[in-house]
Amino acid sequence: MSKLSHTDKEGRARMVDVGHKPEQLRIARAEGMICLTPETITLIRDNEMKKGDVITVAEIAGVQAAKRTAELIPLCHPLQLTKISVVGKVTDSGVVISSELRCIGQTGVEMEALSAVSIALLTVYDMCKAVDKSMIIGDVKLIDKIKHDPA
Repeated sequence: MSKLSHTDKEGRARMVDVGHKPEQLRIARAEGMICLTPETITLIRDNEMKKGDVITVAEIAGVQAAKRTAELIPLCHPLQLTKISVVGKVTDSGVVISSELRCIGQTGVEMEALSAVSIALLTVYDMCKAVDKSMIIGDVKLIDKIKHDPA
């Protein structure tokens, strides 16, 4: 097992010093899903939910979450994000949210990608809770993370 990087010699939590690492293009993609009833899916597809356009609001919430990840997760570094893409897609069983984030920096953007997806899914939940009591959020996962020298 590799040594945990977020603890000091005494086992206390700490933010990792990335100052010695080279700046690289960092890309992360994440995805998650919320399962909904067929009736709720129809309301979303027809844009008839009382709170408004569920997909657009969820996508915007995901962008906001990505930008605030360092404020929400104590040991995350604040990053200068160069791209935030959050896309919601209605399927036959619910809504799939995917994100792609990029930055040129010394640490990765996977927590921002996961935060974007998680908050977008919670936004769908919030907007649909009045009509659907059986929603399940799940399968939130990192799809991939890439780093390479910027061209």
